Amino acid sequence: MPRKLLLPYKSAFSHFRAPRGLHDSVAMNAARSGYRVFSANSTAASTELAKKITERLGAELGKSVVYQETNGETRVEIKESVRGQDIFIIQTIPRDVNTAVMELLIMAYALKTSCARNIIGVIPYFPYSKQSKMRKRGSIVCKLLASMLAKAGLTHIITMDLHQKEIQGFFSFPVDNLRASPFLLQYIQEEIPDYRNAVIVAKSPGAAKRAQSYAERLRLGLAVIHGEAQCTEQDMDDGRHSPPMLKNATVHPGLELPLMMAKEKPPITVVGDVGGRIAIIVDDIIDDVESFVAAAEILKERGAYKIFVMATHGLLSADAPRLIEESSIDEVVVTNTVPHEVQKLQCPKIKTVDISLILSEAIRRIHNGESMAYLFRNITVDD
Repeated sequence: MPRKLLLPYKSAFSHFRAPRGLHDSVAMNAARSGYRVFSANSTAASTELAKKITERLGAELGKSVVYQETNGETRVEIKESVRGQDIFIIQTIPRDVNTAVMELLIMAYALKTSCARNIIGVIPYFPYSKQSKMRKRGSIVCKLLASMLAKAGLTHIITMDLHQKEIQGFFSFPVDNLRASPFLLQYIQEEIPDYRNAVIVAKSPGAAKRAQSYAERLRLGLAVIHGEAQCTEQDMDDGRHSPPMLKNATVHPGLELPLMMAKEKPPITVVGDVGGRIAIIVDDIIDDVESFVAAAEILKERGAYKIFVMATHGLLSADAPRLIEESSIDEVVVTNTVPHEVQKLQCPKIKTVDISLILSEAIRRIHNGESMAYLFRNITVDD
């Protein structure tokens, strides 16, 4: 285009000037844009982890009000501006799981409608993670929850030790699945003086991979508990183990499917030597403790003289504290991904490991756009 045609074009807009103070306000907003940390819990006991994280970050907890109305509805009020900021919502899951989920969804939606730039959920224990597979006529509730979080406005999630790593595929946004094993391994090395005489135990073949990872990092032996308690003849006389009667069953003529043989587990056996050693049972979740108590009894019979249980998420539901106190278990070590102060008062055997350090570092790195690889160093796919 000839140069002379550019002059009228420039002169046509030469009269436009930005309003006084506009450039200053834009620069001020750019400087103020940062991050805020909120807690979506309505109970004081569940905000302890959020307070520890903000202390490590040198930040203040965001001003908000979360409470339950008299009719049971959850109400969330954000008490400060969040426009254009990265917002981190820390939500620990107490016993009332459904209330905690609604608190998280409503707070995320409130921040979304308040024009927050990014909304990152810090959910150390992801609820409904055990319902991540289809069972009979049930549903995959974990995938439903992932869709609800995305719809509410979350753009990223930081969690820890998902029950199944495949759960990350349920989300339409990034998920950072951190590991608590470095903190639990450190506890073993520092708090168990003769841990070199220990053996890592998987209470079922399904937990063998996690146990193998611990054993290889600590250079210890590995044992696996396999099988189940056998029923007596009296238990089988009632016919509950018989196949159901087929009434009016219709099969297409000529269609004969091969019969699948029923599974039959052998009697309980311990694969590995635990005699005269410390047995350390490792898992990701300890909720109903009956299986851990039964495993401890078996290990005691096989000659283990001390029994520890290490898990990331200490849900410890129902009568778990009493059962642990009355069992052969010497110590249960869990992290503070889930509040369990009441259970600790009921059972002195329960010990807590703080993981707020790695969560605060993850928040800092995500906000600053730094790599998260440092938090996953030496971690393999099977860990």
